[in-house]
Amino acid sequence: MVEVINVPHTVSGARLKSRRALQADVILRWSLRVTALSMLAVLGYFFVRLAITAEPALSHFGILGFIFTNNWDVAHNIFGAWPLVVGTLITSIVALVLGVPVAIAAALYVTEFAPSRLRSTLALLLDLLAAVPSVVYGLWGVFILIPDLKPAEQWFSNTFSFLPFVGGQVSGPNYFIAGLILAIMIIPIVSAVSREVLATVPLQEKEGALALGATRWEMIRLAVLPRSRAGITSAAMLGLGRAIGETIAVTLVIGSSPVIGHQIFNQGYTLAAVIANEFGEATPGSLHISALIAAGLVLLVLTLVVNGIARGIIIRSDRRRGSIADKAVA
Repeated sequence: MVEVINVPHTVSGARLKSRRALQADVILRWSLRVTALSMLAVLGYFFVRLAITAEPALSHFGILGFIFTNNWDVAHNIFGAWPLVVGTLITSIVALVLGVPVAIAAALYVTEFAPSRLRSTLALLLDLLAAVPSVVYGLWGVFILIPDLKPAEQWFSNTFSFLPFVGGQVSGPNYFIAGLILAIMIIPIVSAVSREVLATVPLQEKEGALALGATRWEMIRLAVLPRSRAGITSAAMLGLGRAIGETIAVTLVIGSSPVIGHQIFNQGYTLAAVIANEFGEATPGSLHISALIAAGLVLLVLTLVVNGIARGIIIRSDRRRGSIADKAVA
């Protein structure tokens, strides 16, 4: 007996499955597109609403006048955000200088030097720093760091008074303490991203460097870090964005003084801290509330600029690496 195979039915079933798969791809593509566009729309709406609410202050003082005027006087309705911008930049730079090297060193140790059985534990301990609430960091700074570090800060200020932005009497809350707290807070995110980037370096390149007689440090310097530079830069910029926007911890340890300090151990203010401190006391609809919203708008623009610079650095590094590879192939 000859078995009859229903070929048309099999072909039509395959076509149906293929059509369904194509429809699923189209649905997925459009869903992801709508989600991405929705995020951009929300960000745009958020920006527009901030701009509309901040318009009275910006029109009263002017955009440049609001940003670069060195006078934040609530009692006289004078709002110049330059001391807040300077405080934000100083504390963020201190956080980068102190925190990024530690985070990268920790990532290198976990990926290259730590025993295999301890790597996951060490990575978990580093990541747990991100789970600590910012108010805890702030209280730790108020009750532990400020009193314990003040003698060392005064010694440094007296000994190295010839350096720029150093010298004079040390305040309790100051730029340095705020930057130190921020440095500790950005270590988890910078270290986590750096670990992921370092783990992508091909094993063959590291083994090749060692086979050519390089030491472990030379292998890291010549094979690991050049390949990871763009990713580490991105991690540092993410940490900078985190430091710029931090509020509660900085509010507790910076001193809330709306003037530009003459040295790193003076009191100051940041954009986020002034919003947290004064928003509850501002009268709705007043020029004060508009100025605080304008400070938030400046903070948002500053964060976007930092992220844009980071993206530009990554693109430039990728292009340079591609051109080097093309020249090597040629």
